[in-house]
Amino acid sequence: MTREPGATVRLLLADDHPVVRAGLRAVLDAEPDFEIVAEAATAEAAVERAAAVGAHRVDVVLMDLQFGAGMHGAEATAAITAREGAPRVLVLTTYDTDADILAAVEAGAAGYLLKDAPPEELAAAVRTAASGRSALAPAIAHRLMDRMRAPAQALSRRELEVLRLVKDGLSNQRISKELFLSQATVKSHLVHIYAKLGVDSRTAAVAAATARGLIRNGP
Repeated sequence: MTREPGATVRLLLADDHPVVRAGLRAVLDAEPDFEIVAEAATAEAAVERAAAVGAHRVDVVLMDLQFGAGMHGAEATAAITAREGAPRVLVLTTYDTDADILAAVEAGAAGYLLKDAPPEELAAAVRTAASGRSALAPAIAHRLMDRMRAPAQALSRRELEVLRLVKDGLSNQRISKELFLSQATVKSHLVHIYAKLGVDSRTAAVAAATARGLIRNGP
């Protein structure tokens, strides 16, 4: 779904923090061509409200990634963008790791912006997404370009998923069940991870990946 230049852009704010939603509303309400038609405090609610029609039809969803318990923002993005004529999803988060960026992009996000972006950058990104183009924060675009320049050294989406579960303390057996992989495949992924990061243990792999911004330091 795209909009003609100058047309009103109808927005859905999806974030589990009321203060964040209030701040976004204050910033976006100042734009004459924006109309906030709905808010969602959970990813599940965002998926439901993004499917609204009529007066509450949404053009762009501003989607956080972390909602606590329940559906992740990337999962919600995939569910929203899977529909024909779906609104565009602009991820707005505090996380800039490779794991988060890849999850959002592969889920169909039209853009990825960090929450410390200036108001004018946020407004421009919303309009860009609404027009059908990609809207990436400079730092995010830079990370993606780095991956493209050195694909042999970049961890794949699956390798990042395995590493995230290693960080959470899961054994190979539990990782295999979590990701529906054989234990042999998990071990193979770990071998590739170690080689790409230049390490020889699970602890060192997690430390190296966290230091490089590939996975989150916290939960």
